Amino acid sequence: MDIKNRVTITFLSKSENESFARMCVAALLMQADPTIEELADVKTAVSEAVTNAIVHGYGHSDGDIFMECILEEKLITIVVKDNGKGIEDVAKAREPLFTTNPEMERSGMGFTVMETFMDKLEVESIVGVGTKVTMKKRIGSRL
Repeated sequence: MDIKNRVTITFLSKSENESFARMCVAALLMQADPTIEELADVKTAVSEAVTNAIVHGYGHSDGDIFMECILEEKLITIVVKDNGKGIEDVAKAREPLFTTNPEMERSGMGFTVMETFMDKLEVESIVGVGTKVTMKKRIGSRL
C-alpha cells in the first residue's frame, strides 16, 4: 500500500499530553473519512496506549513518548513507544483486570480496550528498555 500520510511526534510523559495525542491522531484520521464511531474507537485506543506509557512506563518520572501514525488509504497504523521500565510479562499484562498499580485504582483494562477498538494490537517490551505498542484499524468505506 502507498502511504497517504505519516505523522511522527514526541511529547513528554505528562497526563495533559494524552489529549494532545488523541487530537493529533484524530486530525490525521479525518483524511480517511471515518465514521464518528471509528474516530472514537481510535481516539480511545490511543488514549489507553499513551496513558499506559505515562503511568506504567515512567511512573513518577518524566520521559519521552514517541508516537507515529501512518495512514495508508483506509488503514491507520499507530505506534506508541516509551523508554520506560518495560513490562515483565506481556501476556499477563494483556489479561483483563490485571494491574501492577492497584493502589492507583487502575482497572487493568488498557490492553483489552485497545484490542477491542482496534483490528490488530502488538505489544513488544523489554524490562529496563521500554515498551512499543502497535495498533492497526481499517476504516470502512461510506456509501
